[in-house]
Amino acid sequence: MARNVSHSHLEINGLVSVDQKLALAKRCGHEGVVAGAKAAVLATFASAVPTLASVRMLPWARAHLNPTAQALIISTVAGSAYFIVADKTVLATARRNSFKDYTNTQA
Repeated sequence: MARNVSHSHLEINGLVSVDQKLALAKRCGHEGVVAGAKAAVLATFASAVPTLASVRMLPWARAHLNPTAQALIISTVAGSAYFIVADKTVLATARRNSFKDYTNTQA
């Protein structure tokens, strides 16, 4: 029952590589969430101002856009901005990191 405690160099590097990739993926996701949240806040204000102003000034909007419709317009814009920016940020970060890894292995 002798246990083989010696690990090959490739096995140790493989474990480290998996941990590094996991940490990198978490960081990419976090950057996407932060960028998406910033975009959602900006989009909320950018859509709320004209929506609320049009309800006060335009007779058609006053007659047809109740508070639920106004909230739906604003939240749809904010949600769209969040997912679009978060997705683009995650993909851009992953692409940048994959090229960085590729150039490091070629040197």
